[in-house]
Amino acid sequence: MQPLLEVRSLTKRYGAQVAVHRLSFSMRKGEIVGFLGPNGAGKSTTMKIITGFLPADEGEVFLMGRSLYDEPQWIKKNIGYLPENNPLYLDMYVEEFLRFIADLYRIPKREKKQRIEEVIAMVGLTPERHKPVGALSKGYRQRVGLAQALLPNPLLLILDEPTSGLDPNQVIEIRQLIKNLGKERTILFSSHILSEVEAIADRVLLIHKGKLLLDTPMNQLSIDEPRTIIVEMEQPGFDLKPIKRHPDVIKVERINETKFKITTQKDKTLRKWIYQESVRQGIPLLALQLEDLPLEVVFRKLTQRD
Repeated sequence: MQPLLEVRSLTKRYGAQVAVHRLSFSMRKGEIVGFLGPNGAGKSTTMKIITGFLPADEGEVFLMGRSLYDEPQWIKKNIGYLPENNPLYLDMYVEEFLRFIADLYRIPKREKKQRIEEVIAMVGLTPERHKPVGALSKGYRQRVGLAQALLPNPLLLILDEPTSGLDPNQVIEIRQLIKNLGKERTILFSSHILSEVEAIADRVLLIHKGKLLLDTPMNQLSIDEPRTIIVEMEQPGFDLKPIKRHPDVIKVERINETKFKITTQKDKTLRKWIYQESVRQGIPLLALQLEDLPLEVVFRKLTQRD
């Protein structure tokens, strides 16, 4: 089956610095892919090359088998792009701005009004549609950026740090919006919030120093590093001896009378066993939390090797 997006051996240099080095990956239709890496890893550069904003020094980009270099206008029309800095004309009104973007995409006049109505509803801009863009909160400005990216009804949506700089409530709103869009869209998005990637993405790409280190479905993400579980009981008196004797436990450390920390290699089976042990001892369990998320552990392990 032909991939929707295919990136082959992309390389981009800025003088002596190699920002992207022979990077290759592909995406299937309907995937939501999280694009990860430390600052300066080459994520934004890669996205700008895919969208045609930057030329690559080497390599090729294909969308539905069509080359970016042979058909740049067709590719650009079929990729919706929200850059990290979300450039908007703040003096324009929301609808006015979207009409302007629709004209840039040369959306036919007979379709333009309906398409603008669709994207306004899709991204939840209806209450703000008659306001100047500059009068909107940053969360709603992000929605305007998403709306302009969706206007041409693209095959692929590329979002560079879509929740950057938002407050926690706005982050949750935009995260849910991306998740909803992903039900009918193919999305490549970058984020520094690893829990966000775990919550949204079907698959994760991790790059470091311009090179691909990891490409795996989220449900197949596995680690062989010890994990830490924080356990809190409702009252003192919980006997730690059975836990210390458990074959999957590496170490147990008491934090206070009701809270303790467990280091283990097999967290999933052990968490269930701890709950059963709390029931057996008759002391209710208040909290059972993994200190590190799997993606955080993998991210640190791969990007700190050298």
